[in-house]
Amino acid sequence: MSGILFLVATPIGNLEDITLRALRVLREAQCVLAEDTRHSRTLLSHHGIQTRLESLHAHTHATRIDTLADALAQGAQYALITDAGSPLVSDPGAALVEAAIARSVRVEAIPGPSAVITALSVAGMRSDQFRFVGFLPRGGKRRREALSLVARDPASSVLFEAPRRIADTLNDLREACGDMRRAAVCRELTKLHEEVARGTLRELCERFPGDARGEITLVVSGADSEHSEEIVSIPEAELDAKIDAELAAGRRTKEIATDLAAELSLDPREAYRRVLARKPGG
Repeated sequence: MSGILFLVATPIGNLEDITLRALRVLREAQCVLAEDTRHSRTLLSHHGIQTRLESLHAHTHATRIDTLADALAQGAQYALITDAGSPLVSDPGAALVEAAIARSVRVEAIPGPSAVITALSVAGMRSDQFRFVGFLPRGGKRRREALSLVARDPASSVLFEAPRRIADTLNDLREACGDMRRAAVCRELTKLHEEVARGTLRELCERFPGDARGEITLVVSGADSEHSEEIVSIPEAELDAKIDAELAAGRRTKEIATDLAAELSLDPREAYRRVLARKPGG
């Protein structure tokens, strides 16, 4: 008979922020699969839980995933946790969940803490609609596109960021969204040194000019109706072909970029960079 894979949400900071059901499941599971066993041992020890801990992280080999999934299919009951919050939200574990489902194993969520919802609740801005961005791409075209979506989205955006990259990300958001877009840097949520810094992107850039400390969740308010536009998606190959055709017709770079920005709701600067990159020798 098939076993069960429990996806157990754990505290994002304060060790007391865990449900009674989660504690019971962690005690009764045959094994707790953790992103970092050293980190998770602190949580289990705090609550007097002695269940065996084994690692399951982003670099776990596929063979190991199959072994765990086979054991679940044969009746094992495992609990999967990450370092903080709900499993699979910008955390490893998806491969095991997929393998378990493929073997008809029951997968059950044990809900609890979430940095996304916690940050939204204290950010002081619209939360009835939001988009979870997670970690932005590190650079290049994918990062510019992600920033452009944040800039144009009427819903609030929630991002995760590493302490050493928060200054760069705030500056990039300021360039994409403008000086006066409201945002909140939520640092060390639920921990002793919790900080929620609210203000415009210009003010937050001044407040965080370099590295920060602790885990960071960033909330950016949505674009107002004047600047919000419908997001139009077009495949990269189709966009490149469109630009090439316009260039071949002898149109000027700025004219093409202006039309693309209006037609596809692209940031004008991004549209200009795209056209310039397609020019011979560009």
